[in-house]
Amino acid sequence: MLNQNHLSQQIPGYCATTSLTVPRSCGQQRGQGGEETMPLDSEQDIRPEMKEDIHDPSYQDAKGPPPKLEYVWRNIILMVLLHLGALYGTTLLLSCKLYTLLWGIVYFSISILGITAGAHRLWSHRTYKARLPLKIFLIIANTMAFQNDVYEWARDHRTHHKFSDTHADPHNSHRGFFFSHVGWLLVRKHPAVKEKGSLVNMSDLKAEKLVMFQRRYYKPAVLMMCFILPTLVPCHFWDETFQHSLYIATLLRYAVVLNATWLVNSAAHLYGYRPYDKNINPREQVLVSLATLGEGFHNYHHAFPYDYSASEYRWHINFTTFFIDCMAAIGLAYDRKKVSKASILARIKRTGDGSYKTG
Repeated sequence: MLNQNHLSQQIPGYCATTSLTVPRSCGQQRGQGGEETMPLDSEQDIRPEMKEDIHDPSYQDAKGPPPKLEYVWRNIILMVLLHLGALYGTTLLLSCKLYTLLWGIVYFSISILGITAGAHRLWSHRTYKARLPLKIFLIIANTMAFQNDVYEWARDHRTHHKFSDTHADPHNSHRGFFFSHVGWLLVRKHPAVKEKGSLVNMSDLKAEKLVMFQRRYYKPAVLMMCFILPTLVPCHFWDETFQHSLYIATLLRYAVVLNATWLVNSAAHLYGYRPYDKNINPREQVLVSLATLGEGFHNYHHAFPYDYSASEYRWHINFTTFFIDCMAAIGLAYDRKKVSKASILARIKRTGDGSYKTG
């Protein structure tokens, strides 16, 4: 497991992350560097600007049968066509040019960062702060991923954390793997999702001009960044065929991006261990971390949503954390929130399922 000393040796100019701060009180402790840290058993979310992703255990589903499913046929047809195109793209992989394959991998990786480092850790959870150049990169990368604009993505994600695995959760895993993976996008939202989602405080994102600019021009931006650009680049720069460019660099790449991130909602809520909190559904799922550049440590993430690494282990199967740390090394990211080891161990002792292994 990497610690701050290891990180400082590996990245020139690396500055250790700031510990989570709390208002000064008689129970407060001081870290070695003089920073204020959380007391041993404290798990209070201390981001003064963000409370909307903290789980509300008092919320319970209303009794009675669920409402009848209303299918969104436009979404169903588009998803079927996308995946048929992606399936055909797999048959072309052996005949495409190497540069096309590399282009698809690079575009996939940047798109994923737009979700993980951008919509998720920066804008949904406010786990770190970013300067304008990094924000611009992440908003472009997020548009490349085409998973709704940052504002809508963050609203649904905060609702997911606050009312996790209830009818107010947009992708409630209690409704099965298929629903939590993609089915939630193919039907109308449950009335509880609309009701609770409308109450989530989004004032911080409404005040961000870049986020609202993306929201205003999202449709033409997505058309360009998710479909036109990845298709035209291989055709123009290395004379790839239009067929290979469209079906591999665009449709197959986009389908893989979608399904990789959807696994966080489905597989990471249904399969794996719960070393930090056995009372919640999210699990630790290594394969999901590999697919999403670090988002599979989901039991930890739901236990500590304010940790910028979304994991106890920083760089371990977590390219997103490595990326954020690199941005911090060049001054584009700062104020990264990290939960203290003492708080993690206290949570493990109190609510873990016994699967936690040290070392």
